[in-house]
Amino acid sequence: METLYDWTPVFRLMILGLLIASGPLLWVWMRSRGAGTAQRLRALTGLTLFLTFDLVLFGAFTRLTDSGLGCPDWPGCYGAASPIGAHADIAAAQAAMPTGPVTFTKAWIEMIHRYLATAVGVLILVMAVVSVLERRRNPAMPVLWPVLTLVWVCLQGAFGALTVTMKLFPAIVTLHLLGGLMLLALLRLQAVRYGEADRLSQQAAATPPALRLALWGLLALVVMQVALGGWVSTNYAVLACRDFPTCQGSWWPPMDWARGFELWRPLGAQGSGDALPFAALTAIHYAHRLFAYVVLAALLGVGWALWRRELRAHARWLWALAAWQLLTGLSNVVLEWPLLAAVAHTGGAAALVTLLAGWIAAAYPARVGWTGAAPPVAPTWREGRA
Repeated sequence: METLYDWTPVFRLMILGLLIASGPLLWVWMRSRGAGTAQRLRALTGLTLFLTFDLVLFGAFTRLTDSGLGCPDWPGCYGAASPIGAHADIAAAQAAMPTGPVTFTKAWIEMIHRYLATAVGVLILVMAVVSVLERRRNPAMPVLWPVLTLVWVCLQGAFGALTVTMKLFPAIVTLHLLGGLMLLALLRLQAVRYGEADRLSQQAAATPPALRLALWGLLALVVMQVALGGWVSTNYAVLACRDFPTCQGSWWPPMDWARGFELWRPLGAQGSGDALPFAALTAIHYAHRLFAYVVLAALLGVGWALWRRELRAHARWLWALAAWQLLTGLSNVVLEWPLLAAVAHTGGAAALVTLLAGWIAAAYPARVGWTGAAPPVAPTWREGRA
């Protein structure tokens, strides 16, 4: 009987992910010998957060080097677990199109991204399982966030598959980028909650409601700007404006907003199938640029509010990242999209989301219940590390 689907590449990829994840697991186990479970989980979450941040950057590198279709199937590479097993297929594709989407270099970049993503998934699975088991012994152990993070990383994997199978469909690629940043935020929140479960006594949260609202508002603006930036990148609209502060020598160049923000369409085409006009790419670019001014003003304003409340380290972080994003964003335009600046720009956005998520998590006391809560109360958000 003929099988409907060959699961061999899936199992091989899972084994490779398990082998890669065993390194961080062993390192945390050896480094935290004698520590409590919550402390070990917090250390593992911090390491997983670091690896996920790297994964987001490598995902940007994969996209910016046009390696997203380096292996045009999923999860394997032409049905193999690595480009080594797909040597003949890749060689044939590269011979037919030497500068096309499939080359040996691009195939390795794409598969390394998948290996790292699978390893991160294994680490998140371990944290969720251990948290649920430990909850039976320690009622303060949080389980909602580890389980939610596990569900989210599975959803993120599905979007990764769709990115390939739908041939870099711009809306899917943008959602995949936003999903990666959401994963960073969940891991940062999870680390804060594990820290609460590990502490014996805490000071009640005393963050003013206005400041909490400002942090939430800033996070919403940053996420919106990341979505616009992802739309620029996935539509290859960065070089639609090659000058600054004007665009094409004008303060308001010809722009086609309707076609530029037609969300459900293939790469480089309209929903009708016709080619996407240059004016649409200009609108995509300029929307990101205009909204950047709003986000920059918000970063400066919230930073000033933090400074006035003697949270000067937090303010410095915000201002430093604002400057980083401004400089790397300008570099993408005036230096014509250098790879290093483009990856660094994604990294700055990821750092902002992670930072704000941690501060917001620490600004609220953990609730007793399925989320877990440390006795007797939660920490001040000042204790949430940047």
